[in-house]
Amino acid sequence: MISVLQECTGCGLCVRACPFAAIKVDTDKDKKIAEIILESCTLCGSCVNVCPVHAIKIEREKTEINQGDHKDIWIFAEQHEKRIRNVVFELLGKGRELADECGEKLCAVLLGNGISELIKPLSEYGADKVYVVDCEALMHYSTEPYTNVFTGLITKYKPNILLFGATSNGRDLAPRIASRLNIGLTADCTKLEIVGEKQLLQTRPAFGGNIMASILTRTFPQMATVRPNVMKRKEPDRKKEAVIEKVNVKIDERSLRIKITDIVKEIKGVGLNIEEAEIIVSCGRGIGSPENIKCVEELASALGAAVGGSRAVVDAGWLPHHQQVGQTGKTVAPKIYIAIGISGAIQHLVGMQTSDVIIAINNDPEAPIFKVATYGIVGDLFKVVPVLANEFREVLKQRSKTM
Repeated sequence: MISVLQECTGCGLCVRACPFAAIKVDTDKDKKIAEIILESCTLCGSCVNVCPVHAIKIEREKTEINQGDHKDIWIFAEQHEKRIRNVVFELLGKGRELADECGEKLCAVLLGNGISELIKPLSEYGADKVYVVDCEALMHYSTEPYTNVFTGLITKYKPNILLFGATSNGRDLAPRIASRLNIGLTADCTKLEIVGEKQLLQTRPAFGGNIMASILTRTFPQMATVRPNVMKRKEPDRKKEAVIEKVNVKIDERSLRIKITDIVKEIKGVGLNIEEAEIIVSCGRGIGSPENIKCVEELASALGAAVGGSRAVVDAGWLPHHQQVGQTGKTVAPKIYIAIGISGAIQHLVGMQTSDVIIAINNDPEAPIFKVATYGIVGDLFKVVPVLANEFREVLKQRSKTM
């Protein structure tokens, strides 16, 4: 329920902020006061946040798990520069399973600007329906407008389950929505399954990865963020066509507290994104010092690979946190993962053990990393790695000549 208190001054800031054109100020009356157009209001909360005198109130009731007015599985179709994130296709695969088990539709929610070409891949990977919100103010991800629009969609259409990739944007957006709607959220899930009456059992590591916690949320929608690369994407169905529902919004950028003026596309030293790289060369404490990371980077350069590291290396300050692989870093599943000087603690293994091919280089034949390795090399990494780099360069050079 939404109401406007007598403290309202009729300033009009809420009118600018509402993306669904659900507020007006009647200037013909003696006292100007905001009026809510109830049939258009989605209770997104954008007006509450901008009101300078706190004259707009929204009261939300928690929806208990046994209420049946919520339906369908929603996936946040996160995109960056008109490219769908890989984790979205993974979630569509899992979402397809959950939707079939619940007897509900699988829906993707796509926000952005000029994004019509992204609808087809979402359909091919399993979406029955795609909600499309195309607005210039949504071109680049920003917490405030994305939260306002997404919250409005949830309130209007009432999904049963809502899944986000545990990316930097997903981890920012999901808790903001959960807080706005006063509902539960389980973060960094590694397993999802349906139990009971369409209840989502969410499994995530806890206590530093020493145990796996199984969680049920008691509010709707049942929300979770899911780590990238823990669920396999399904094969696309090129003939599948989803129903498209376009949602019109109008966002007055003057109402936004943050304005994006420039996007830095490349920062020196960051390199490839390890979450989406096909080859990762990762190093551990065994490299000895930060100066020795150079040999790791040379091997990565020869392979066109991303550079990663264990928690020990990141904690020592030898690599930045965004390159950390493992329980407290990023979960990866490249085609090839090369572990150099990494012993193989369980916290690291859970972040990379689903890689297609794992090559371990370590001077300790009893290192746990060899238990998950496809190929193992026992030897001095300072002798092995340069040889590998030179051999790969030569092989790739010969291959380029024959093509």
